Amino acid sequence: MEIDVTWFLLGLPLAFVLGWLASRLDMRQLRIDNRRSPKAYFKGLNHLLNEQQDEAIDAFIEAVQKDPDTSELHFALGNLFRRRGEYDRAVRVHEHLLARGDLSNAERERAQHALALDFLQAGLLDRAEDALGKLEGSKFETQARLARLAIYERTRDWPQAERIAQQLQTSGQGDFSTRAAHYLCEQAAGQSPEQQHKLLSKAIELAPQSGRARIALAELAEQAGDTHEALNLLLAVIESAPSATPLIADKVAMLAIQSQRAGNVQPVLQALYDSTHSLDVLQALAKLRASASGESALREQQLAHLKQEPSLVIAAQLLKTQSLDQDIQRALDKAAQPLLRYRCASCGFEASRHFWQCPGCQSWDSYSTRRVEEL
Repeated sequence: MEIDVTWFLLGLPLAFVLGWLASRLDMRQLRIDNRRSPKAYFKGLNHLLNEQQDEAIDAFIEAVQKDPDTSELHFALGNLFRRRGEYDRAVRVHEHLLARGDLSNAERERAQHALALDFLQAGLLDRAEDALGKLEGSKFETQARLARLAIYERTRDWPQAERIAQQLQTSGQGDFSTRAAHYLCEQAAGQSPEQQHKLLSKAIELAPQSGRARIALAELAEQAGDTHEALNLLLAVIESAPSATPLIADKVAMLAIQSQRAGNVQPVLQALYDSTHSLDVLQALAKLRASASGESALREQQLAHLKQEPSLVIAAQLLKTQSLDQDIQRALDKAAQPLLRYRCASCGFEASRHFWQCPGCQSWDSYSTRRVEEL
């Protein structure tokens, strides 16, 4: 059977034309898809600017479906889910990104950090800690360490918190010595006296300017019956951290009286009172003077204070010596009571006692050692 080559020659131009048409159709479809994808993306941005998160999510989902390889769209979608509180969907988006083999190292680290934030905001602290630990050595290392530090503080895992604080200090991310000293003081609580002494001594080495560890050591010495050593430690607090003096002034006066060193301690407290006019230091001075001169010394000290500083607290205490009606005295005491509280400088939370860490906002050293009336 002979094959007529004429048909082949006639078919070649036809095949070329059909191939050209097919390529044109493919290019046209590609341009249409490319136009639709940015359109959905910008539509989502527009919804975001108008704070229409539901519509923005729908638009980004549409864009991701049309271009599943675009990592930026996945990041935008995952962040939107997290902001809306849909943490399970945010986790799925970021885990899908991490599962991709074509992701660059920078994008992989970014996805790992986003996944850690999903777990953190969802309250899954153990999974967040594990995800943050995988960011060691990345550009997110410092942020991850700070987040882990917050987790350890929240779970009261003080040894781990101290370790992270030391890492941040070593890497030059700020001064974490005072916070690390607080962690050591927290660890000391409930330990044996020997272990407490070891941890508190280490805290003093880390942050000699912080008074908390010395105050705790003074309590240990007092419990052991060594009032002389306890007083020396508190006097060292006054020297190294004078702002903490109002917290220990009453104890200093009591120990000075017990160890018969009131004459040596009074000038120290007087110098501090002259510069600060602290109510607590005033009460301690009055106690020292009363032990030597009687109750009249207390009244004289209080009257002298009122001439320099108006104080409802002191006025209420002075009027107790007068023959006031009990209802009037009760009303004065009630009005003065809130003025004796301590206040957090970060969140304004007030409490009847001083905290080293605010129970409201968890800030360290945010409580002033001065009473509310003095602020």
